[in-house]
Amino acid sequence: MAQILPLFTSSVKLKYVKLGYQYLVNHILTFLLIPIMLATALKILRLGPVEILNVLKSLRFDLVQILCSSFLVIFVATVYFMSKPRCIYLVDYACYKAPVTCRVPFATFMEHSRLNLKDNPKSVDFQMRILERSGLGEETCLPPAIHYIPPSPTMEAARGEAEDVIFGVIDSLLQKTNLNPKDIDILIVNCSLFSPTPSLSAMVVNKYKLRSNIKSYNLSGMGCSAGLISIDLARDLLQVHPNSNAVVVSTEIITPNYYQGKERAMLLPNCLFRMGGAAMLLSNKRRERRRAKYRLVHVVRTHKGGDDKAYRCVYEEEDPQGKVGINLSKDLMVIAADALKSNITTIGPLVLPASEQLLFLFTLIGRKIFNPKWKPYIPDFKQAFEHFCIHAGGRAVIDELQKNLQLSAEHVEASRMALHRFGNTSSSSLWYELSYIEAKGRMKKGDRVWQIAFGSGFKCNSAVWKCNRSIKAPTDGPWQDCIDRYPVHIPEIVKL
Repeated sequence: MAQILPLFTSSVKLKYVKLGYQYLVNHILTFLLIPIMLATALKILRLGPVEILNVLKSLRFDLVQILCSSFLVIFVATVYFMSKPRCIYLVDYACYKAPVTCRVPFATFMEHSRLNLKDNPKSVDFQMRILERSGLGEETCLPPAIHYIPPSPTMEAARGEAEDVIFGVIDSLLQKTNLNPKDIDILIVNCSLFSPTPSLSAMVVNKYKLRSNIKSYNLSGMGCSAGLISIDLARDLLQVHPNSNAVVVSTEIITPNYYQGKERAMLLPNCLFRMGGAAMLLSNKRRERRRAKYRLVHVVRTHKGGDDKAYRCVYEEEDPQGKVGINLSKDLMVIAADALKSNITTIGPLVLPASEQLLFLFTLIGRKIFNPKWKPYIPDFKQAFEHFCIHAGGRAVIDELQKNLQLSAEHVEASRMALHRFGNTSSSSLWYELSYIEAKGRMKKGDRVWQIAFGSGFKCNSAVWKCNRSIKAPTDGPWQDCIDRYPVHIPEIVKL
């Protein structure tokens, strides 16, 4: 029997129904206020000038009432502006780009693996399978000490890598911002696995001869999400220190942490982690507002360390042969998903429009009261953000977040391309992704950016930025010689 009535889904554009609902709910106050304002204006116009003057003359104010009212208004305004948090601006940032001599093509990496693990071909095959599916490209870099056969992870070599990366990004940042090192009030350096004495922050103070009263901090052991923890610390410090500049440096030093054993769970980081670093200038000075690129809106931190599995899922330890490495648990993605869920539950009410919050609330009530089997509503974060910077920890991390947040290929393009070009650069990866978006000329004034990072412990941290001005595609930066080649197609498996 022929179908007489068309299907509802084919006759009505459900997409436009949802758009209409979102516009109505998000602008409900406007729709309510406009009729009230129009009715008030019509009422005033109907009174006529004589009636309006009579109403004004009937209102009697004495001097004491006027002075008291004025004082109250001034007092309330003063309290409001004094208690209002200071605006924190990201003036600019710089990313490290390793020299071509540090490049590690697949063939070089596998040749070194075969020579270093010649007595364990199964471990070599395991690394090859990981590399084939990693999403990394042929231009990622490892420090010079790892190019030796066998690797030479000495303290001197580790300090040399730290100096190259950290001094390189700070020099670039000072040049871009015309900042005098003496004008730095707060310095924060985060590096998870390399923590020498004196600290890396002291190394920076010594190199640039910073002031003796500088507030310096060195964060270690906090994993790939330490970059956003440093941003959060800088924000808190800038709230209590007016007219200050804060420099944040995020990096991971690879040299002393390259695992030379044969345990598979500990060989995985060797395949993914690569050289990288970033330096950011944050300020609470009002005069920086015009030239600053972004304004910090929110930082939300989630820590799952109270759970034993979460605490041990990224764990530095010795293997049975006494060789130190990072053990990545098989439960990592499940734990990361749980941490992300807690994080977005907190950040959702801060950033989502009213339309998405209402849909989420109605679904929650429906599941609690009517039917627990109702599918939970996943808020559409694309309504809250124009750009997403997902920590490029690996292809599986990006895939999982794209699926859970229902993002398009374009939304995760920056993360995939940063992973392909630079590998997992740990806490600095978010800034390579932001630089990619800028290099493509996609960042416009008013755009909102969501940075999401995961780290050992286990932590999931988010930062929300709002673009302060339209940003022209820069002529410098880590993408300057290759942005025209991107995006590239990344196959599921690259046969080696």
